[in-house]
Amino acid sequence: MDINNITGVLGYENTTAIAKEGKTNNTGNPAETVTGYNEGEAAVYETGDKEKVVKRDDETIKRMTAELEQRKAQLRNLVEQMLSKQGKTFTTYKEMFTAIQNGEIEVDPEVAKQAEEDVSEDGYWGVEQTSERLVSFAKALSGSNPEYADKMIEAVKDGFKEAEEAWGGELPEISQRTLEATIKKLENWRDGVTEA
Repeated sequence: MDINNITGVLGYENTTAIAKEGKTNNTGNPAETVTGYNEGEAAVYETGDKEKVVKRDDETIKRMTAELEQRKAQLRNLVEQMLSKQGKTFTTYKEMFTAIQNGEIEVDPEVAKQAEEDVSEDGYWGVEQTSERLVSFAKALSGSNPEYADKMIEAVKDGFKEAEEAWGGELPEISQRTLEATIKKLENWRDGVTEA
């Protein structure tokens, strides 16, 4: 999923430039403009006669983005090393995973063990941690304002649709479970439901 799907929902892409130039934001609503935004301060959104202030959590967004990039690089390096040892190249992830499933690629024990840990229920790429990261990122973008939960839910759904297109078909079951868990957590946040 591309972070731009989520950041674009509330018009955060190039918000500083938009605010400085006095242009409308990228939400598609010409009546909605961003005013008075400086990094680290609240962004003010004016829609008709209402004014909304959203103070996004830039520190959390930066920290989460950096951590995600680091983990993606680690995973990519692990897979690239395994494939290069076997002289294999692929143009899509779907093609690679199909080759693995068909036994065309030998997965060495170290890579298999790491992958199992990473996608386990409590692993970094598992359902629980991934859905928690998505929800935390959505909250950081929306200034922890549950009024934006429905927009965040739509952004997450759009991101998963884009991931399916990149994948070349239906995502694996773990991705489906992650989407469901993320939506449920965002709905609970919207509705004020807390988990025991």
